[in-house]
Amino acid sequence: MKNFKTVHLSSGLYLVATPIGNLRDITLRALDILAAVDFIVCEDTRISGKLLKFFEIEKKMVSYNDHNAARQRGSLLEKLGNGGRVALISDAGMPLVSDPGYKLVRDCLDLGIAVTSLPGANAPLTALQLSGLPSDKFSFLGFLPPKSEGRKKIMQEWAEVPGSLIVFESAPRLIESLRDMHEIWGDRPAAVVRELTKMYEQVRRDSLSRLLFLYEEQGAPKGEIVIVVGAATRKEYNEEDLRDALQKALETMSIKEASAFVAHQTELPKKMLYELALKLKNGT
Repeated sequence: MKNFKTVHLSSGLYLVATPIGNLRDITLRALDILAAVDFIVCEDTRISGKLLKFFEIEKKMVSYNDHNAARQRGSLLEKLGNGGRVALISDAGMPLVSDPGYKLVRDCLDLGIAVTSLPGANAPLTALQLSGLPSDKFSFLGFLPPKSEGRKKIMQEWAEVPGSLIVFESAPRLIESLRDMHEIWGDRPAAVVRELTKMYEQVRRDSLSRLLFLYEEQGAPKGEIVIVVGAATRKEYNEEDLRDALQKALETMSIKEASAFVAHQTELPKKMLYELALKLKNGT
C-alpha cells in the first residue's frame, strides 16, 4: 500500500510519530519521511517492520532501545554528523514519550545537528480526550514503578498537583495501581482506557473505588492501558479551622513560621494567615 511521494530531505534527525493501534492513523508526511531517510532507528525491528511492510517501504532499520541505547548513540551521532538523514520512531505513538530517545535528541542539539518532529498519534492525549475529565490542565506521569512502595512514593509527590493525571500501566498491574491510587489520591473520578484506536477500544469512566471493585470482580483486562485520574479537589477551610491550625502551629513556631506552615498546608495566602496568627498571638 504505497501512499508516499519522493521528497528531498536535508540531513538531520526526524522524530516520526507512528500509529498507536490503527495503522491508517499514520500521516502522509510521516510516510514520505520514512521512505526518504537513509535508515530508521526504532525500538523493535520486528514491530516496526510490520508497519513498513504494510506501507511497502523498504528501509534499513537500526534497533535503539533501553538495553542498547548507550552503545548505539555514538555511532548514530557520527552518521548524523556526516550528513545522515535519520528517522527515529517508537513502537507506537510519539518518540520520547515513555520511550528511549531523549539523550540522542539532546546530544544532536548539543552538536548542532538539526532535529525536527512529525506529530501524530499519541496515547496520553487520546486517552485524556476520551476520559471526560478536565483537559485544561494535565500532567503525564508515564509508567509508575512496578512495586507498591515505589508507586505510592510517586503518587504522594503528585497528590496536590492541579489538573488531571495521566498514567501508563500494564494489564497485570492495573488492579494494584488502582488500589494504590485510591489509597493515596482518594476516591477521585477516573477513566481506564485500553486498546486505543483498535477494534476493541474501551473506556470505563467511574470513581477510583468503583473501578477498583469492577476489575477485582472481573479481573484485569487485556491490552495496553492508560489511566486518567481527575485533579485533587481543593479543601474549603472556615475561620475556625484556620484558627485551630495556627494555634497548634504557634505552640512550637514563630508567627512567621506558623503562617508559612499553614499556608503550605492549605494553599491559602500567607499574608492573610500571618495577620490571623498575629491576632491569635495577641489574644484577639
